[in-house]
Amino acid sequence: MLRRTFLKQTTGAALGGLLLVGCNDPKDCCSEPTADPAAVRTRTLDRIGVQLYTLRGLMQQDVSGTLAQVAEIGYDEVEFAGYFDHSPQQIRAWLDGYGLAAPASHISVDATQNDLAATLEAAQAVGHDYLIVAWLPQEQRTTLDDYRRWAAHFNEVGRACREAGMQFAYHNHDFEFMPIDGTVPYDLLLAETDADLVQMEIDFFWAHKAEVDPLAYFAAHPGRFPLSHVKDGNAAHEQTPVGAGVIDFADLFAHTEEAGMKHYFMEMDNPANPLADVRQSYEHLAQLRF
Repeated sequence: MLRRTFLKQTTGAALGGLLLVGCNDPKDCCSEPTADPAAVRTRTLDRIGVQLYTLRGLMQQDVSGTLAQVAEIGYDEVEFAGYFDHSPQQIRAWLDGYGLAAPASHISVDATQNDLAATLEAAQAVGHDYLIVAWLPQEQRTTLDDYRRWAAHFNEVGRACREAGMQFAYHNHDFEFMPIDGTVPYDLLLAETDADLVQMEIDFFWAHKAEVDPLAYFAAHPGRFPLSHVKDGNAAHEQTPVGAGVIDFADLFAHTEEAGMKHYFMEMDNPANPLADVRQSYEHLAQLRF
């Protein structure tokens, strides 16, 4: 397992130590203080998305109105988790009307097993590039053989997605990082799925809760993480709006190219104030430099 505590750190103490490296005599050191690393961070996210599961209560009541509010906040992209009984054509019309892209959608494992053709047809109509399975039933992930079966199934689904002009991906929680018989299931999924057919959507909060290091996974599997869930949490592993928690997203995003990240979806599973939390998260991400 690739472990590390990945948290925000204050830079003052670290900079103090760095200033003295190689300076046995103060007169040999630079008289000007070393610049704050944040000052040289010039990149910003070129697109910011939101996973609509965060707003599922509002979506259930009014899909069009919720999408309008998401666009008004400033989001460029949305990731679906169901169409709330609306047709793919209607969803696409609303997206086009509000200037939103929907590059990705979560789908159930049941859809991949029993209704894949219809799922692919709907995804094409809406305009998705990625279809993502985000959950495995607990009773079907108790052994390593269970995960091997899922890996084989995901390869099949990935091949069908590719033939339809899309990419399949898998989204993690924390349970995939809990070893079974000495093997980490997430590592098994990475090893036993075809990287061209099955890519990954990294959920930073769940990785943080499992105490694994996303950067180590990016280095070990470069280019395999085109999607991310930008989900923050505090030291007690409670989810927070982005920027209010302890996860260092600037450091994570600095490895965008290595990871292959193209899409960044803010998410909270159970926000106290969904629209306010989505707006607060956007405002933080819009000004974030890395």
